[in-house]
Amino acid sequence: MNNITKYIWIGWTSARSNLAYLAEVASRGVFLFVILYIFLQLWRVTYTETNAQQLGNFSLAQMLWYLGITESIVLSAPTIAQEVDEDVRTGALAVQLIRPLSYPLYRLWTTLGERAVRFGLNVTVSIVIALLFVGLIPLSLPGIFLFLLSLPLAFVLDFLATFLVGLGAFWLENTTGLMLIYSRITMILGGMLIPLDLFPEQWQPLLKNLPFASIVYGPARLFVQPDLAFAGELLLRQAIAIGVLSLLVAWVYSTAVKRIHANGG
Repeated sequence: MNNITKYIWIGWTSARSNLAYLAEVASRGVFLFVILYIFLQLWRVTYTETNAQQLGNFSLAQMLWYLGITESIVLSAPTIAQEVDEDVRTGALAVQLIRPLSYPLYRLWTTLGERAVRFGLNVTVSIVIALLFVGLIPLSLPGIFLFLLSLPLAFVLDFLATFLVGLGAFWLENTTGLMLIYSRITMILGGMLIPLDLFPEQWQPLLKNLPFASIVYGPARLFVQPDLAFAGELLLRQAIAIGVLSLLVAWVYSTAVKRIHANGG
């Protein structure tokens, strides 16, 4: 079995194992339903009070679909930083290094398998809610294709950032605080709660070029408002961010592994 086949099998195994926890799936679906229903009522009041048909070029229907996608992306994220943190503190990472697998790639493919299942279930619930309350919005096959192209890159980018946070356990007693900061920044600056188009105009160019937007806002915006030029810019930003973060992760990880060897691990 060659290397790529190993990692694909790891991802497939992770996906299958997540399908076994039906109770967790059901609870996540109920939580998502409540969240989207609350947001729908809030945005409905906002559109009514402002007497606007569109806000930031989003109609009310598009806004709910957008929120469904962003919530599905954010809520599908596994606890990567916590798992890496635990591996470092318990010494399990030293055992992982003996195996004929790259630990970062092992974690990446495990995460992708787990996240694919979680996102699929979340987005199914979101689509049902959107259809029930606001109906279908105009969609196109090219737009869906571009969305599906950008989504895995968003997942990889998010993995690299959270894996980097987890590696902080080599120098910090606990990385929970860092992960909390990262998750909140992603929610706000990534456009989970409010599309970046509604932020002050002078802020938008900066926010849209940050990696957080490429994880949440970009794919969701591409789904509800397909645009070839926007898709090209998004894919380019994702590729650049993944390249930069990959180099940073490689450098931090190699430095961290040396600390294990230096301490006799």
